[in-house]
Amino acid sequence: MKGRIHSLESFGTVDGPGVRFVVFFQGCPMRCLYCHNPDTWEFEAGEEMDTEEILDRLERNRPFYETGGITATGGEPMFQIEFLSELFGEAKKRGIHTCLDTSGIVFCPEDGDGMKKIDKLLAVTDLVMLDIKHMEPEAHKKLTGQDNAGVFAFAAYLEKKKIPLWIRHVVVPGITDDEKELTELGAFMGTLSNIERLEVLPYHSMGKIKYEKLGLPYRLPHTPQLTKEQAGEAERVIRRAWELSRSGGKTDSDSKLIDYTP
Repeated sequence: MKGRIHSLESFGTVDGPGVRFVVFFQGCPMRCLYCHNPDTWEFEAGEEMDTEEILDRLERNRPFYETGGITATGGEPMFQIEFLSELFGEAKKRGIHTCLDTSGIVFCPEDGDGMKKIDKLLAVTDLVMLDIKHMEPEAHKKLTGQDNAGVFAFAAYLEKKKIPLWIRHVVVPGITDDEKELTELGAFMGTLSNIERLEVLPYHSMGKIKYEKLGLPYRLPHTPQLTKEQAGEAERVIRRAWELSRSGGKTDSDSKLIDYTP
């Protein structure tokens, strides 16, 4: 089996625990306004590679990954779920820790055949990093072009399967930095018992040059980059609501916590 791969990174340090061998999958159904990898969008681009080619590259520097492993990101790796399952399956046979960085956007619990593929993948997945783009359905569609119901359902399914979970959230000024939205994210996190870590990622415009090279308009030309202080405050809001939700409390506005359980 061959997959379409955008690129490989030998020494990733921000894509899961330890030093990671990072595989960027080609193709993504989302069009996030702040995306810094627009060159991964098209499904027919990239290079065809098989599992052995990829893992052979990893093996060249295997000692560096003893406390890390392999991470699949993108693009959206779950769009190539059969190849991804094969890659992770072979990695597990070699004793390599597997991490999936995904938006969860392709998850559909009503798809019986699709769920069998999901289960096969999760059986060889040690950790999922779930990128939650926006809590509000309409705002999520405006931001990404896609609905977010499947994202919440996927998070709940990961808890059911007892898959360790890291939550990632990009904070964009004027789009995902609203206190209400951040509070809702924390409240949702409180409904899940398998979360090990929260990562608040500040928006940056370093991907703008890629849009220029691809002849694409950069859709947030006037959005300022998030400061370290702003990122810290956003994280505090999320964590406060997360703790309140886990303890069965209420939000700062004394309103009932929103139930996002599918």
